[in-house]
Amino acid sequence: MRNLTAWLFLAPALILLAVFSFWPVAFGSLLAFTDYSLIRDTHWVGLDNFRYIFNNEMFVTGLKNSLVFLLMVPFVQIGALSLAVLVNNQLPGIRYFRAAFYVPVVTTVSVVGIMWGFMFHEQGALNYVLMLCRLVDAPVGWLSNDSLALFAIMFVTLWRGLGWYMVMYLAALQAVPGDMQEAAILDGASRWQRFWKITVPMLRPTIMVCSILSVLAALKAYQEVDVLTQGGPMNSTFTGLYYAYDQGLKHLKLPRALAASFVMSVFCIVIALLCLRYLKPKHRP
Repeated sequence: MRNLTAWLFLAPALILLAVFSFWPVAFGSLLAFTDYSLIRDTHWVGLDNFRYIFNNEMFVTGLKNSLVFLLMVPFVQIGALSLAVLVNNQLPGIRYFRAAFYVPVVTTVSVVGIMWGFMFHEQGALNYVLMLCRLVDAPVGWLSNDSLALFAIMFVTLWRGLGWYMVMYLAALQAVPGDMQEAAILDGASRWQRFWKITVPMLRPTIMVCSILSVLAALKAYQEVDVLTQGGPMNSTFTGLYYAYDQGLKHLKLPRALAASFVMSVFCIVIALLCLRYLKPKHRP
């Protein structure tokens, strides 16, 4: 009877997940192996769509760029943990700092795109400050230079994500037992030793979760690309997911888009499993 009650409470959420998540994923994965079209009969084509995308330069570039996005993950995690340690102190006005760091998380992507588009413009605020400080001699094309555009978008993604992971780390920091810190102080441990020997091991489950989430967010980068560069210049900011969007919604090549999405999903699963393996707390099986 107790199990039945639990399943009844879970049923509405499970039904919604089945209808809007599990079934679309399963059906879309199946269609990736067909020549699905809205106006003609569908036929099974096997791996033809996958052969096409892996022979397509735009998708290969997008896949490489998605993997390059993973370079951002350590910076996000280190930055978020540092911010969490900072705002965990009882300082005057610290609540305002916490709110300020979290504002980018709740800011819509369109607003972020307009703001950073102005900042990165060749006549924008960033180049003005750099030239004023004599750090550059001429305006830098942050979004028009195919060597810099991807890293500019990565920076915006990092800026947006810091506050979210900061909150998660802050919650974990506040759950660390105070008596362990007090015992370490009595034993003569320095602040740095307490952080590495007590705080970091206690935060390991949170580090694992945040790392997996940031890895998945990096591989699924799409929104910032869409609002800032639309894949340009010269397709240098195409990501794997943006390629799927471009093929599916702009060119109506749904099977190719589904094949690209399938490949990106496999990458997400594999890298998430690697994170689970190597970041899992040592005391857990």
